[in-house]
Amino acid sequence: MKQEVLFIILNEYADWEGAFIAACLNMGVMPGSEVMYTPKVVAPTLDAVRSIGGFRTLPDYSFQTMPTDYAALILIGGMQWNSPEAAQVVPLVKDALQRGKIIGAICNAASFMAKHGFLNNVKHTGNTIQQLKLWGEQNYTNETGYEEKQAVSDQNIVTANGTGQLEFCRELLLLLKADTPERIHESYDFYKNGFVR
Repeated sequence: MKQEVLFIILNEYADWEGAFIAACLNMGVMPGSEVMYTPKVVAPTLDAVRSIGGFRTLPDYSFQTMPTDYAALILIGGMQWNSPEAAQVVPLVKDALQRGKIIGAICNAASFMAKHGFLNNVKHTGNTIQQLKLWGEQNYTNETGYEEKQAVSDQNIVTANGTGQLEFCRELLLLLKADTPERIHESYDFYKNGFVR
């Protein structure tokens, strides 16, 4: 039976940041790959959520109805990670951490992780060290753990900046063991460099 990977989105979420990882999980990393996971969307309520690009997305679950059995929790960036709705995600991340779940956070979702002290014991990245310090204030105490990279994977946490969606995808696929490392890197190379080189 396929395991679910939960994508948390808020209004004004960044459409592109979860697109590659969701497609690879839903259809397979490469043509003919085994499909082991099912992506599901989680939002504050079951009402439609609108992306930065204007897409309306109907969630599979609300924060209250999401399952406790899942493979990973992926926080998709956007413009509302400093809002009251985002504060409702704190207990979801705490629970995932306590249960050893894989957690991904990209763009402003990585800043949200810094704000709540979730990056204090792992190597990580985000939308610049300055932004993580600005959002995190006294709760962010791991400036030395920051790496100037598109995406960083450490322990069970993957972080990325808002232009690192392909690297974010690659690192999450590797943690999830969604395919062989070779096929995951081949998929990354294809999306990064395309048909024509």
